[in-house]
Amino acid sequence: MNTPNNKEKASATHWASIDEHTSVSGIRFLFWIYKILGRIPFRIFLYPVVIYYWATRPSARRASHNYLSNLQSFNGSLGHHPSWKDTIWHFISFAETILDKLLAMTGGISVRETQISGITSLDQMRENGRGAVIVTAHVGCLELCRITAENHPNAKLNVLVHTKHAQRFNRLLRRLRPESEVNLIQVTEVTPATAMMLADKVDNGEFLAIAGDRIPVSNGRTVTSSFLGNRCELPVGPYVLASLLKCPLFAICCVRRASDAQYVVQIQHLVSRVELPRNRREKALQVYAQQFASWLEVVVSASPYSWFNFFEFWSQGLSQFYTKSKDRNDEY
Repeated sequence: MNTPNNKEKASATHWASIDEHTSVSGIRFLFWIYKILGRIPFRIFLYPVVIYYWATRPSARRASHNYLSNLQSFNGSLGHHPSWKDTIWHFISFAETILDKLLAMTGGISVRETQISGITSLDQMRENGRGAVIVTAHVGCLELCRITAENHPNAKLNVLVHTKHAQRFNRLLRRLRPESEVNLIQVTEVTPATAMMLADKVDNGEFLAIAGDRIPVSNGRTVTSSFLGNRCELPVGPYVLASLLKCPLFAICCVRRASDAQYVVQIQHLVSRVELPRNRREKALQVYAQQFASWLEVVVSASPYSWFNFFEFWSQGLSQFYTKSKDRNDEY
């Protein structure tokens, strides 16, 4: 079991302070290679880039190995002790998923080709005219979740993002799919005005998606949880938001099924109402965060190479490393 020591805590780096390595122009270039020549030539161009990135980013390489080791120690779902070959495959899986994101936004992957699990509970919410908070993770191809939402009548999805890099990448997706109904909202902190705006959206039957596996750039309040057998700090934002808005909480992801490589959108109803009693607020937040972490364990166990947090995840939030970074960027 890998737990961060004092040295690791002291040197921990917030995920948002990691320099941007994902080039939007490079992604666009590789995408058009795929469009003109197909997936095999795309991979011929892609794999040297991935190998170079893998070779020159030791921190991302260590983070990948740490995650895969924890997963194998937790329940053996990887099937063997991870080696450097597994970390390369993890990087390749991330790169291939970026292509799938673009294909999803341009119709290259149809919702008809995607299996949806758990949509009934979300449909019932929409029929009642009430929205919900959806907690997500950096796993698989979330763009297919967005396309799924767009193909359901009156389902409006608002994605809360923390960095300008996320918005830049999503502007590329928007150019590829101008008719997209997904609304991206950059939120560094939830002010009273922001809360009122989000409350109006939920009252109008819209859904708010927010990541539950990364600490926000500022005001990164966390609770201690267990993920893959190790202590970690998870953000409380999704649960506080659902409590303020008095709405249900769902979890959602989209990962490839190992048996046939088909994408599966998985929707999980976590709780109908998030309650945060004043006298045991911290404990309640821990319960909700752990519920999300336990759900995520099931997801990554079924698709080990689909979780894309290439930083020291188990060290985030364990030391005072929050430095206000101007226009620092996320790797996702």
